[in-house]
Amino acid sequence: MMECHLHGSPAVVASMLNALGKLPGLRLAEPGEFTRRAFENGKLDLTEAEAVADLIQAETTAQQRQALRQLGGELSRLYDGWRDRLARALAHAEAVIDFSDEELPDNLDRTVREAVERLIGEIDCHLADNRRGERLRDGLRIAIVGAPNVGKSTLLNALAQRDVAIVSARAGTTRDIIEVHLDLGGYPVLLADTAGIRATDDEIEGEGVRRARAWADTADLKLVLVEGAEPDTAPEIAGLIDVNAIVVATKADLAPTAGGLAVSAKTGQGMTELVARLTAAAERLLAPGEMPNVTRVRHRNGVEHCRAALARSLAAGSAELVAEDLRLAMRELGRIAGRVDVEDLLDIIFREFCIGK
Repeated sequence: MMECHLHGSPAVVASMLNALGKLPGLRLAEPGEFTRRAFENGKLDLTEAEAVADLIQAETTAQQRQALRQLGGELSRLYDGWRDRLARALAHAEAVIDFSDEELPDNLDRTVREAVERLIGEIDCHLADNRRGERLRDGLRIAIVGAPNVGKSTLLNALAQRDVAIVSARAGTTRDIIEVHLDLGGYPVLLADTAGIRATDDEIEGEGVRRARAWADTADLKLVLVEGAEPDTAPEIAGLIDVNAIVVATKADLAPTAGGLAVSAKTGQGMTELVARLTAAAERLLAPGEMPNVTRVRHRNGVEHCRAALARSLAAGSAELVAEDLRLAMRELGRIAGRVDVEDLLDIIFREFCIGK
C-alpha cells in the first residue's frame, strides 16, 4: 500500500492520477468498490453498506446520526432478530408436516400462530413511522404558498440568508418552483418558493399556479402567507390551510397584522419565532422513534412483502402453506440485509457511491 501526500490543487491531483494510471496493473477504483468488497467479504451487510453512502451524502447532523446508527447495525439487528424468530416458528410448522404421525405438543399450531401475530404487530409499528427515516434522508419538503406579491420570494431569501429568488413589486414575478436546501437545527429541509396562486388567463402564469398547487399537495409542511394588512384570506388560499400549514402574516413592518405569527423579512420581526416553529416541526416529523427508522423505499417494500406473507400464513388452510409463507417472509427479510438473492440489486445500490469509497 502506498499513501501519497501532495498539494490539493486539481492540476496536481490530475497529474498524479495520470502518472499512476500509466503504471501496469493500476486503475481508478469504481464508485463504491471498496464498500462493495467489504459487503461481498462479509464485513458489512447490505443495510450497513447503504449507510456508508448515506453518511457520505449527509448534509446535517441528524442525517449523520441516522447513517451512523444504521452503519452500527441497528437496522440489521432488528431484521436479523425477526428472521431468527421466524426460523423457530418455521421449525415448529415443519415439525407438524414431517412428524404428523408422531406425538407432538397439542399447542404447536397455536404457538406458531401467536409468534406470527406478535411479529405482525411489531412490523406494523415499524412501518407506522410516517416515513420519518426516508424524509430525513431526502429532506423535509416545505412549500411557501400564497397570493401574488404577498412576500414569498422575499421570505425565501430571508430564510436562505442569500438572494435566491428575484424580488419585484410586480405581481406574478415567480413562475416556476425555486428550491433551496436548508439546515434547521440539524434537520434537512427543502424549501420551495412557488408562483402566486390566483385565477389567471395567462398560459405561463397558469402553469406556474398549477405547479405551485402540485408542490403544496405533496409537501410535508406549508407556509401559507397572507398579507398583514389584508386579514381576509381569498378562497383559493384558504383552501390550502390544514393541519400541515403554518399561517404567516407578512409585511408586519408596513401595517398591523390580524394576529398570529407576523413577520417582516425586511426588519427581521418575527423571523426568529418562524425559524423556531419550522425547527420544531422538523423535529416532530423527523426525530427518531423507539424502533430504527426505515431509511429507504427498498427496505419498506421488503418489510411490507414480509408482512403480507405472514398475513397469508395466518389464513392458510394447511400446514404446508403456512410453512411456505413463513419461508417467503424470511426470504424478504434476508433480501433487505443482502443475505439472499440480491445480485441484481448490487450495481444499482453501489452506483450512487463516490469514487474510492
